[in-house]
Amino acid sequence: MSTPTFDAEALKVRFNPDGSPLRRMQDRMTEMLREIDAICRRHNIRYWLCSGTLLGCIRHGGYIPWDDDLDIEVLREDYDRLMEILPRELPEHLRLQNHDTDPGYFFCFAKVRDTRSHLSETNDYDRIFRYRGIFIDIFPYEKMPLPLLWISNRTFGRIYKVMRNPEYNTQQLIRKTDAIYRFNHRWVFPVLRFLAKLWPTQKLNYSPGIPYDNTIYAHETFPLKRADFDGFSAPIPADSDAYLRRKFGNYMHLPDLDTIHQHSAEFTIDD
Repeated sequence: MSTPTFDAEALKVRFNPDGSPLRRMQDRMTEMLREIDAICRRHNIRYWLCSGTLLGCIRHGGYIPWDDDLDIEVLREDYDRLMEILPRELPEHLRLQNHDTDPGYFFCFAKVRDTRSHLSETNDYDRIFRYRGIFIDIFPYEKMPLPLLWISNRTFGRIYKVMRNPEYNTQQLIRKTDAIYRFNHRWVFPVLRFLAKLWPTQKLNYSPGIPYDNTIYAHETFPLKRADFDGFSAPIPADSDAYLRRKFGNYMHLPDLDTIHQHSAEFTIDD
């Protein structure tokens, strides 16, 4: 791992100075992470920072200065437990968002939403969601070889075509995306999981229907470590360097700062 050569204070001044809207959003996400962490500790559920959140943790000791989301990962069996536990134990101002709690929500990964805020994502898929506050993404992992994941993304991907059709109103979109969601979870995904059990691989990947490739290995992930993230001790993979190099290459090198983009188009935060 190379030593970063950037000016951390200059990045903070440019992107997320104290009191700025983005910094307030990051503070809110850290508060949410603390709540999730307490629940996971209480129930012995392993989760870890991932993707750009893990990159920020290692390279910046917190958020990438311009980042406006927070991602965590969890094994499938623990994910299923979390889906049962979180609705009971999250504080009143936080809500679990999955297809069961929000009929318009069609993603195959869950979010925890803050009801004291509101944001609009740039892809506009959230226009039919019940909860639209600041969020943390929770991605489930299981044995799912890339060819099978590719199949799941082709069948589930019909949802995105529906969402891009300007002729459908909100109720039509909810009905059509729900039909595709249920067909895949009832028929397609169980078949893919059966085939995955027969597949000779030690790789883990996102669950079916999640349109990203993020291969990990159990021996690189466990046992989890903890590292400082925005003033909070958060769990990270045992070999975060291997994780980040596979995903980002030379991850200690900053990208072109003039070409970066954010996920949310606009957001508001209640005091």
